Amino acid sequence: SHKITSVAGHVFSVDFPPQYQSWDSVDPAELFHAPVVKKPNRGSVVHHLQSEARGCDFVVLWMDCDREGENINFEVLDCIMHLMKSGGVSGVANYDRVYRAHFSAINPSDIVKAYNALGKPDKNQSLSVDARQELDLKVGVAFSRFQTRYFQGRYGDLDSAVLSYGPCQTPTLGFCVQRHIEIETFKPEPYWTLDLGILKRGRMCRAQWGSGRSFNQQRVNALVEKCKETPNCCAEVLSVVTKDKKQGRPTPLNTVNMLKAASKALGMGPHQAMQCAERLYLRGYLSYPRTESSAYPKSFDVKGALQEQAGDSRWGSYVRDLLATGINKARGGVDMGDHPPITPCRAHSGELSGDMSRLYDLVTRHFIASVSQD
Repeated sequence: SHKITSVAGHVFSVDFPPQYQSWDSVDPAELFHAPVVKKPNRGSVVHHLQSEARGCDFVVLWMDCDREGENINFEVLDCIMHLMKSGGVSGVANYDRVYRAHFSAINPSDIVKAYNALGKPDKNQSLSVDARQELDLKVGVAFSRFQTRYFQGRYGDLDSAVLSYGPCQTPTLGFCVQRHIEIETFKPEPYWTLDLGILKRGRMCRAQWGSGRSFNQQRVNALVEKCKETPNCCAEVLSVVTKDKKQGRPTPLNTVNMLKAASKALGMGPHQAMQCAERLYLRGYLSYPRTESSAYPKSFDVKGALQEQAGDSRWGSYVRDLLATGINKARGGVDMGDHPPITPCRAHSGELSGDMSRLYDLVTRHFIASVSQD
């Protein structure tokens, strides 16, 4: 028989021992050499895992297939290994009773495929998250304490109860502030252009000035006067150049490009777009939305993903033609080996609405375009 349960994010968080909690007696620089301890985020989760694991023969871990998910795997194992059946070894269960499912989408075919190809959790990826958590804690707390003390009392209108520092957030805030200052201090400068309209047989043709724009008003006025002074002023076509312009098919979507596309095409902010993508993933409509890959791996079933869309009333006819004429290899991109690019996993026939529907449509159209002709 099988038991299925879940956790909500990380089971543990890192903190300093009690002797390093005092702002008054501990110099911020000491924190870089201080030990760290792991504390349960919610004791009830630990108790629940231990209760469910007691007497189990095997455990299969189904966390998200990224570094954070791998770290959560080992947090769960820390809670339960001593309560599972040992498999002939006294004390703690054998590691060969632990399995890890690797998947990129929550739909029946991917789940069955992952279950039939179970692997092992990656300890090195988990340790890399441990290192990142410790660095975030030490840098964040040390600098937060330092700058809070430094700025207290220096500015009367500054709420300096706690001035927190984040290793990622604070540099990002610096970029935002710099851009804000550039916008606030920008002084617009007037410029002039030439707009030439040519009327021929009742049709107006607009000619673009090769120089584009000029900040020299006298120069532009002189050109206008020259045209006015020329008798029987007319325009002569000196040459005709015809060019075919191709719109290249887009590269497959990774997380950053999905957020950019959602902002540009849908006017959807990054936080909102990511929330929609995660909901679509949990409902089985999209593949895992946190990926750095922008190339489909060789194992990815492009044809199968297209066939899911062949019955759609909006683009189904195009997809059927594409399947009949042949799928094109996606252009460029890099397969980072974490997850495939963001793709639709199954069709939707009107059950999605609002921003979720709009984002699903964007990702699906992008996917179809990525394997179409230029």
